[in-house]
Amino acid sequence: MESRTIKLLEFSKVLQYLSQEAVSDPGRRICLQTAVYQDPQQLDTQIRLLQEAVSFHREHRPSLNSFPDLDPLIARGARAEPDLTIEDFWSFLSFLGELSRFFAVMEKIDPQRYPLLKGMSQDLMIPDKFLAALKRCIGPSGEIRDESSPDLYAVRKEIRGIREMCAKKVNESLTHSNISHYLQDEYLTISSDRYVLALKANFKGKLEGIIHDYSQTGETCYFEPLFLMDLNNSLQRLRHREKDELHKVLTYLTGLCRESLDLIRNSFEWLISMDYILAKAKFAQRLKAGPLHVSSSGRLHLKNIRHPLLALGGFQVVPMDIKLEPGQHVLVVSGGNAGGKTVCLKTLGLAALMALCALPVPADEGSSIPFWDKIFVSMVSEQSVEESLSTFTAQLHHFTRFWQSTDENTLVILDEFGVGTDPSQGAALAQAVVDGLMQRGTWVATATHFPALKAYSLSRPEVRAASVLFDDRTGRPMYQLAYDQVGSSLALSVAREQGFPAEIIAGAEKYLLVEGRDQEQLFERLNHLAAQREKELKRLEKKEALLDEKYQKRQMELVNEKNRLFSEIRKTSQEIVRKWQEQKIGRKKALKDLAQLRKQLGSSLEDGSRSVEANDGLTWEDISAGALLVYKPWNRKGLILEKDDKKKQIKIDMGGISIWVDPKTLEEAGTRNSISSSKTSFERSGPSVSMKLDLRGNFADEALARLEQYIDQAVLAGQKRLEIVHGKGTGALRAAVHKYLESNSAVAGFSSASEESGGWGMTEVELR
Repeated sequence: MESRTIKLLEFSKVLQYLSQEAVSDPGRRICLQTAVYQDPQQLDTQIRLLQEAVSFHREHRPSLNSFPDLDPLIARGARAEPDLTIEDFWSFLSFLGELSRFFAVMEKIDPQRYPLLKGMSQDLMIPDKFLAALKRCIGPSGEIRDESSPDLYAVRKEIRGIREMCAKKVNESLTHSNISHYLQDEYLTISSDRYVLALKANFKGKLEGIIHDYSQTGETCYFEPLFLMDLNNSLQRLRHREKDELHKVLTYLTGLCRESLDLIRNSFEWLISMDYILAKAKFAQRLKAGPLHVSSSGRLHLKNIRHPLLALGGFQVVPMDIKLEPGQHVLVVSGGNAGGKTVCLKTLGLAALMALCALPVPADEGSSIPFWDKIFVSMVSEQSVEESLSTFTAQLHHFTRFWQSTDENTLVILDEFGVGTDPSQGAALAQAVVDGLMQRGTWVATATHFPALKAYSLSRPEVRAASVLFDDRTGRPMYQLAYDQVGSSLALSVAREQGFPAEIIAGAEKYLLVEGRDQEQLFERLNHLAAQREKELKRLEKKEALLDEKYQKRQMELVNEKNRLFSEIRKTSQEIVRKWQEQKIGRKKALKDLAQLRKQLGSSLEDGSRSVEANDGLTWEDISAGALLVYKPWNRKGLILEKDDKKKQIKIDMGGISIWVDPKTLEEAGTRNSISSSKTSFERSGPSVSMKLDLRGNFADEALARLEQYIDQAVLAGQKRLEIVHGKGTGALRAAVHKYLESNSAVAGFSSASEESGGWGMTEVELR
């Protein structure tokens, strides 16, 4: 990606924010080195990995602690240099300890839900031998343990013995002489690696011995009495032996490190990768963002996109939709100054860069962009004093450089291209540039004040016009786009808003031609209508969301009531069958009671349907025997068996259940998304129900509603064994199905199918 694009879109600032989420210095370096993926398949893999990481972090909150940078140590270990130091091995131990802990966390993740995350650690091997040696040899404070070797243990034991003997001799001397009067304190200390006493300087000639050093004030001298000299000499010999033993331990650990160097390097790279991936997941949470769909055949549609840097900076950001219809490759944004045109272009460019780097983007789910392997940006303020370039010549110079590199996988962002010269010629040049880029199939986003380019954007089907909106009451920018219209530059209005001298604005209005004033009024009227339309759309969206919420709530109430009803009828029917089996009632009586229950079920469901469905449905004349219609209360297809002209009732069969219903509760098949996308197959074989229910492709709430109805019908039909196909996928649908089955009283047990029958993708259910 061109460095100029990175700089103008301020992508490096995004990476700085990303690096703050990493816990290690190597992880932060990787964050700052994030680059665009040039291979679409590689990018797709990384986006799916990001999806897994975001989901995994949201559900499990894995913690990765800081770990040291091993790059210099690995480089030194690979060379035949002197042994590594204690500090080096302390770093190795800190790293391997965190590696083992986090690897144990990742080992427990579900490979069905997180296949890419699991796959990253599949071949990872921890250098267990080296780690065990480090734990045995390195203490919690970074020291070499006594237990590192038998000889080291023995030497240190003798050293401790010398220390005890020195302390004993000092105590004896203090007890049998008046030496304590000469001392600053009565404790042994060390000077020049020998045990000494702290003697008052004015008494240094009173005792026999050697003075090794003085305190900074000169009031204390560190004095080795004669009775400690032999012990200190022995201590020095032991210190040399200890040093030799420590060298042997370090040599041993260095050898193990070099043997395990490949495993250490792989482990280090894996932990850095995990730090980077979790940093992106935490970054997504901080930015309230998610992965963006990118594909070579994709379309440009960013739903409620927010400028990432403004959102990260804590500013109140107004979301906007950036959208091109199929067949359109050019977006022309017009409207008043300070209305958000440049922010719109930068938001598009920065979001595209982040998506092409497999970073989360602050846009709603369902947003997408095409795969662009090149992005070029030209901004209006690119004049260069050093190169003696004006704004206009700087734009020409830059465009000439990247022109030959543009193709159908290129996005070109032009901010007011053609300004800084004669307006008519600049506008003509801007239109020709857009024409040339369109002929190459290049994607273009441009902002303009040229009336000619505004008219051009409305006259070409491949181009979409958009205008930034201003509040028609306050005159302040709304930072939103209204599509398929152009906007006035509102230069005088903006100048007035910015406190420009009123007398100068009045003079400008006199110079403004009549046609110009008429045109300005026309644009103001268009902006007013567009602003009103946007407000009305927002109001309707809120109303629609409220109505949908009420509908969903009522649907849930109906489902709960239906479950209660089925439960009662199931218990009653089982009680009737039990009495018949125990010969407490006759067969005719049992059949009569069951028929009465069936009638009660039909009337209850019909009453429930009238309370939910308010529309008129199909008319009596629209319905004929043999037709396949949808029974709305159950949201289920059924076959029309017969019509009762006298009672105005319709008999419909749904997977073995036949009931009489009101024609208003029926509608044509395919009128609902949930019906048209349904994959349930209740194959009829007399009164039986199909043993298999296919839920693949359904959302969780829709799948569970269908599963409820299916189990109810299976119970009424006397089925004992069912098969639920939910697919493998991420495992979310499987988990939802299992959770429901656990709570259903009609289910005696369930388990995943064998590998031959579908494995994790299908669940076998036993009914009571």
